[in-house]
Amino acid sequence: MKVYKLKKQFNGYKKGTHFYLISESEFIGVKEFVFRTKDLANRISINESELLKNFIFIKEIF
Repeated sequence: MKVYKLKKQFNGYKKGTHFYLISESEFIGVKEFVFRTKDLANRISINESELLKNFIFIKEIF
């Protein structure tokens, strides 16, 4: 599982909030990523451009 951190405020979440990447999918060239907050309480679904613009990869955990 991969851990990401917000670069700046996004969708009501504060800068620095950690997220787990739950799934990623691609359909006809459109990539979609599903994230959960570190406490697993909230879920967001974003596209590849939002991922690159707003998130930083931190680490991969098993």
